[in-house]
Amino acid sequence: MSRADRARGADLLRLDVFQHLFAGVAEEMGASLQRSSFSPNIRERRDYSCALFDGEGRMIGQASHLPVHLGSTPMSVAAAIERVEMGPGDAVLLNDPYAGGTHLPDLTLVSPVFLGRDRRPTFFCANRAHHADVGGAEPGSMAGAKDIHGEGVRIPPMHLARGGRIERELVELLLANMRATREREGDLLAQWSTNQLGVRRLTALAEEYGKGELVGRARELIDWTERLTRELLRSLPDGCWQFEDELEGPKGDRPKIRLRLEKRGEAITFDFRGTDRRPGSARNTVRAVTVSAVFYVLRLFLPAGTPTNAGILRPVTILTEPGTLVDAVYPSGVAAGNVETSQRLVDVLLGAFGKGLVPDAPAASAGTMSNLTFGGLDASGGTFAYYETIGGGAGAGRGRPGAHGIQTHMTNTRNTPIEELELSYPVRVLASTLRRGSGGAGESPGGDGIRKRLRFLAPVQVSFTAERMRRGPWGARGGGAGQPGGFRYRLRGARWKRLGDGVVLALGEGAEIEVRTPGGGGFGRPGRGEEG
Repeated sequence: MSRADRARGADLLRLDVFQHLFAGVAEEMGASLQRSSFSPNIRERRDYSCALFDGEGRMIGQASHLPVHLGSTPMSVAAAIERVEMGPGDAVLLNDPYAGGTHLPDLTLVSPVFLGRDRRPTFFCANRAHHADVGGAEPGSMAGAKDIHGEGVRIPPMHLARGGRIERELVELLLANMRATREREGDLLAQWSTNQLGVRRLTALAEEYGKGELVGRARELIDWTERLTRELLRSLPDGCWQFEDELEGPKGDRPKIRLRLEKRGEAITFDFRGTDRRPGSARNTVRAVTVSAVFYVLRLFLPAGTPTNAGILRPVTILTEPGTLVDAVYPSGVAAGNVETSQRLVDVLLGAFGKGLVPDAPAASAGTMSNLTFGGLDASGGTFAYYETIGGGAGAGRGRPGAHGIQTHMTNTRNTPIEELELSYPVRVLASTLRRGSGGAGESPGGDGIRKRLRFLAPVQVSFTAERMRRGPWGARGGGAGQPGGFRYRLRGARWKRLGDGVVLALGEGAEIEVRTPGGGGFGRPGRGEEG
């Protein structure tokens, strides 16, 4: 090995050290947020994400949290930098989907990191957490509205803290428009303390390694990821492929997401122009979420150990039409777009990749987050609100059966522990099991979905938002489709009634609901291999 080769190897090793230093700070931020939050959705389900950014707002490191958050948070950071002048000890809060957000329950907090006597931030810390309620027509802020005004409180970038002190007037204004205010305040303060931890850790790293070294290595990490992404693209065949899939609208409506994927050399274009429009639907998703889906799918095919940062998108062009399902414009509703349309975007992307770019791309997974919310009045006259996404079956791949009953693709949360659910809310869990045989048949079978049945011990408002309830997730390479999901309810002493997506119900004590989530698609023709 030549001296130059040894020097390159040593430099890559040192760069890898900084990759893990940045990721370690983000992971520690996540652990802090989980420990200090109040709501089960953040504390137990871990519905949050943390990341670090350089002084220009480019992502330099992230924790292994939620893809739908992490790919879109850079746009929130960019909006905060553009619209708000930040000083030491400040923190900027936002959830505006039209300023880099996703949907209103996802509150993002951005904090600057000033090193030495710098007048401009050298880095930024950011975290995003899903609050179980942010106001709106129904508990959980996920249903019952046709545009953004009915979905909850919309927060443009503004100071939550100045000089290390919380802006109490803003907090009180927000709490006055939200349910379960003790949880909301506790979660919001947990987000603030999480960013403070990130600021301290980055400051300590600068003191240990030097500001110049830290800034330089962050820049090199982005360049390294760009090189690895371009190498991946060069290794794949050139060509153009098209794929489309549909969402499940009301009264049999089937709006389509269309993609034309073109790869030439070390550049790739994702053209979503031609996707349908649904201005009165909450299935719209903002461009930031579409970018997240592309970011996530590209990361799937990069080598293990590739730093996850802004470099992934440098060789990428993403084309969308404002006003379509994948590029919502004000005042479109977006509550369900973030959780449902995002999953269909991944299906479309993987379907296009599987046409020839990556022939072994997996079958479709559950394709939905199966969003359940309920809320009401507690014994003291206060409000409670609960939000949960329920896992389903993963799509199978070559030589890899789909996993059972897990969160897939754009979500990465846990299923709520039964004990936590029953201790925190007036509900009993009567069943929480796998739907055996719901995965699609194949050489590698798809994963099974979940069946969950609840009984309410007090009057509640319930909403359920899901996809793949009419047609199950598709299989790949001759594999069978997974079984679709379903929702039903019954009042005390009455018969079961089946309902579709977009359910909003007022239920009394003793009422029951049952959710069935889809199985994943199978891979390969059945009978050609061992079915694990």
